[in-house]
Amino acid sequence: MEMCHRKPGTPGVGKTTLGKELASKSGLKYINVGDLAREEQLYDGYDEEYDCPILDEDRVVDELDNQMREGGVIVDYHGCDFFPERWFHIVFVLRTDTNVLYERLETRGYNEKKLTDNIQCEIFQVLYEEATASYKEEIVHQLPSNKPEELENNVDQILKWIEQWIKDHNS
Repeated sequence: MEMCHRKPGTPGVGKTTLGKELASKSGLKYINVGDLAREEQLYDGYDEEYDCPILDEDRVVDELDNQMREGGVIVDYHGCDFFPERWFHIVFVLRTDTNVLYERLETRGYNEKKLTDNIQCEIFQVLYEEATASYKEEIVHQLPSNKPEELENNVDQILKWIEQWIKDHNS
């Protein structure tokens, strides 16, 4: 059995940076769902208000299912309620101070509505609540993601968890 984990969180909290760093250090496969959707055109229309494509969640699940069955995958996406619970052994939700997050999203050129909605999402812990509603509460963990040293701490903490998981499940 191979371990899989995912990292939901508001855009701009550092999911991609953390995921790529973890994949590099752990040897696990990294999948950015946004990139996969773009490459495979897994869309179901376009949202004019948010100026972005609408993800076809069923097609994403179909596209990922075989890889997830094999295990050893880090999945990066801002939401998680449509992924099957059986796919993940642990879920890390990254959290960022709203002032830091605002600057990151503004730098990305987010329009005012998208900026406001994402900041509110972080304030009200929408994605953490989504994660605890979608998966067993004991596998969902929050990690701070404001400064570079927190990234390093998060990578170290998750790598230790992976090592322990492998020991526990390969004996």
